[in-house]
Amino acid sequence: MMGNNNINTVLRMIFLVLFLGWLLIWILLPTKVYKMTWTPKLASELNSTYFGEQGTNLVLFSVPMMIIAALSCVYLHLESKSGSPPSKNVVKKSRRLGLSSRPILVMAPLGIVTALELVFAVMFVVLLIWSLANYLHVSFGNLHMHKQGEKVWQAKFRSVSLRLGYIGNICWAFLFFPVTRGSSILPLLGLTSESSIKYHIWLGHLSMVLFFAHTIGFMIYWAMTNQMVEMLEWSKTWVSNVAGEIAIVIALAMWVTSFPCIRRKMFELFFYTHHLYTLYIVFYVLHVGDFYFCMILPGIFLFLIDRFLRFLQSRQRSRLISARLLPCGIVELNFLKNPGLLYNPTSMMFVSLPAVSKLQWHPFTVTSNCNSEPENLSIVIKCEGIWSHKLYKQISSSLDRLQVSTEGPYGPTTSNFLRHEMLIMVSGGSGITPFISIIREIIFQGQKPDSKIPRVLLLCVFKHYVDLAMLDLLLPTTGMPNQLPKIQIQIEAYVTRDKEAQNTEGNKSLQLQTFWFKPHPMDTPVSSVLGTNNWLWLGAVILSSFIMFVLLLAIVTRFYIYPVDHNTGEVYHFSYRALWDMFLVCVCVFVVSSAAFLFSKRRNAVENIQVQSLDVSSPAASPGSWFCGVDGELESLPCQALVQATNIHFGSRPNLKKILFEYEGSDVGVLVCGPRTMRHEVAKICSSGLAQNLHFESISFDW
Repeated sequence: MMGNNNINTVLRMIFLVLFLGWLLIWILLPTKVYKMTWTPKLASELNSTYFGEQGTNLVLFSVPMMIIAALSCVYLHLESKSGSPPSKNVVKKSRRLGLSSRPILVMAPLGIVTALELVFAVMFVVLLIWSLANYLHVSFGNLHMHKQGEKVWQAKFRSVSLRLGYIGNICWAFLFFPVTRGSSILPLLGLTSESSIKYHIWLGHLSMVLFFAHTIGFMIYWAMTNQMVEMLEWSKTWVSNVAGEIAIVIALAMWVTSFPCIRRKMFELFFYTHHLYTLYIVFYVLHVGDFYFCMILPGIFLFLIDRFLRFLQSRQRSRLISARLLPCGIVELNFLKNPGLLYNPTSMMFVSLPAVSKLQWHPFTVTSNCNSEPENLSIVIKCEGIWSHKLYKQISSSLDRLQVSTEGPYGPTTSNFLRHEMLIMVSGGSGITPFISIIREIIFQGQKPDSKIPRVLLLCVFKHYVDLAMLDLLLPTTGMPNQLPKIQIQIEAYVTRDKEAQNTEGNKSLQLQTFWFKPHPMDTPVSSVLGTNNWLWLGAVILSSFIMFVLLLAIVTRFYIYPVDHNTGEVYHFSYRALWDMFLVCVCVFVVSSAAFLFSKRRNAVENIQVQSLDVSSPAASPGSWFCGVDGELESLPCQALVQATNIHFGSRPNLKKILFEYEGSDVGVLVCGPRTMRHEVAKICSSGLAQNLHFESISFDW
């Protein structure tokens, strides 16, 4: 254990040194220091025969981040194997970090912005302003006229338009990190792909503003200098204007459909339009060339690995054991799981059902606990849209078999909520689902001797009385102890639209229904895409595929591109270089990822045989069925304990400000999941400064 801690300490130092060096290169990039000191020496060694002009950027911008990505996999593997509770020093650091993660801004366009996010956002904007100022300073000092008779101000206007594109490239260097679901870099910062989607949105909007200004600027410049014919040029020796124009048209379609007013009303239009990103990348790289491609390569390279592995995982059929239909329009799907698959509370999994839709994938919260339910994985689906209502009807029709494919689960790498002295969880409607997994984890941890678990207050708001059936999911269907551990839990349930309890007894449509599905020979338990040691395998894939790419690029450049440039008297086509880069990246990622996936699949097959015939016990009764009058008595002691800890309030909403300020303690974690207005209200209360003990965290899957 101590050895792992020492190794992780060394790895953290390596991460810090590499990242600071990588950041320093970005700071120096637009200055004369970068162009006139040690860079030419490095370029002379790399550019001549083996890597062309992209060699310098490949070493300075790509190599450091790829090393960080590979080593972070080792770091996360050691962290997952430690399994020890956080030490006092870690808890103190977490509390200090909690102060910096306190909400500062709660605004509709930006959402909830913490102090730490605001600091990094300001630093990033400063980097962009610094880069633009230095680019223009260097450019204006060596102003080049591109047409005879061109005026100085016109040349400066062109220079500004060009440099705006350079600044957009900086945004692109970070754009794909937040949407890499299986990222090994985001967990180093305490992030998940779900929680960092907003960074992708911010970077996307900013890059589009810069690229749009870059495009309009050049069109105005060409019009002023009578060079509109340049719009049709696909140069052999320099950037392709046509490729850039195609890229910006595709980008505009993606940008316009991503605005909230369109995305929320026509999500499918946004979803399918956003898949044009592949064409966007191709024409973007054809426009900027291999030189700038290597500057943004790490984000695209890691995203491509993640996306292809997710594609391979999604081609498998998952073993669906049963489904529970709750009277409030909730569907719980129970899958067979490989015992080696580990995940943390608040994780999510993507699901596809070809019988409902062959193209659509939807994310849902995982409510099961991998510790107490090692061979079972459950997700909860609220019937709100067309897809979910079709699913509800499919299951209600008493199908013998239902084909399901899954991706994930994805989520945090640690259970940070256990560090708090008390947890206040505020939910609205189906927003209670992430808290189900947290409560199940606390129940499991409470069974350990001398374990310290936080006190729990669950504030759940529902529209109707029958929605209280969602509380039926708080206790697991399997692996439940005979007695509820000595945990301090209080549940305050608010029913806003009903004034009193309704008599649901005898109404079969309001009773909990369970449906069992027959196995298919092609069904497999849900498992990690690369097996038990997923992080180590991912690190090996990242490192080996990148090394393979560098070697193949050197071979192609030395024995194919270099002879054309220097022996034939011709210049190798500018766009062909970029095509070679993209082709080699795809080949290396596909070959290495496929080999690792097939090896892991063969290894998982042996483990899956042992759990294929697993029978899951019938769901136990719990508070939801007790409230809704479902047949059966509460014979389970854990159910009785939860019923006694639950208070129901009809026709009212919780006074969140009063409730949050009532609870004392040096460390109170406040988690909220629900409608945007609820999340923003809780965030404003925690950011008011009137209660320094409240540590806020929003859980949102509203993309």
